[in-house]
Amino acid sequence: MLTRLETYYDSVPRSAARAEEFGPLTLFVREGAGWPYYARPALGQAGAREVPVAAVEKVRARQRELGVPEAFEWVAETTPGLRAAVEASGLVVHEHPLMVLSAEAEAEQLPSPPQDVTVRMVGPDDPDLASAVAAPYAAFGATPAPGATAQVTARLTAGLTRLAAAFDPSGTALAAGQHQPVGPVTEVVGVGTLPDSRRRGLGLAVTAALVADARALGVETVFLSATDATVARLYARLGFRTVGTALIAEAAGDDAS
Repeated sequence: MLTRLETYYDSVPRSAARAEEFGPLTLFVREGAGWPYYARPALGQAGAREVPVAAVEKVRARQRELGVPEAFEWVAETTPGLRAAVEASGLVVHEHPLMVLSAEAEAEQLPSPPQDVTVRMVGPDDPDLASAVAAPYAAFGATPAPGATAQVTARLTAGLTRLAAAFDPSGTALAAGQHQPVGPVTEVVGVGTLPDSRRRGLGLAVTAALVADARALGVETVFLSATDATVARLYARLGFRTVGTALIAEAAGDDAS
């Protein structure tokens, strides 16, 4: 399973970024608008017990040159030697439960969304698309980058991204999230709920809609990274099980959430 996820992690950024190689590391550099990408172990580095600090520092220097965050993402169990090098370079590492939807486990019977809320998939021509794109940004205290809706529209049209949202009667998205299929694997990402609409089960409802959509497309492996153990327990209600630890490294003072 971890080998399958490693292949996915290497593949998914390539639809919107170019890859620059730094020995045992790959830096993905976004082409066009959108969130900047990160560096991660080069495909084939699984099991590496030691990664040179110098390689990490070369990547960080390139990230500074590009004006993008000095960020690395990887799986602890897949590349155990990277953490020591990253921490030696001065970055802070955050741990997140890596969870895969179990084929055997059955999801709990979740409460239905409130009667005035509609949870549905959102297509590129949907009149409420902009609201659905904006909701996760607002959930994390940010505003959409210029061109964010256009970028998501292009990805939806190309089949690179699938989007689900929970809407109130006015068409305002209260929660939203995406999954990004590549062959038989997809990752659920960016699920966020507006602060005033939390504790209503909307995030789980959106995630359940994304899972159902992925299954309808024939996706075999659905996975995600939970913020922490508390959030992981919520996703476990949908049948997700922890298989490893996703690590995100960043400069001190940055927010990895």
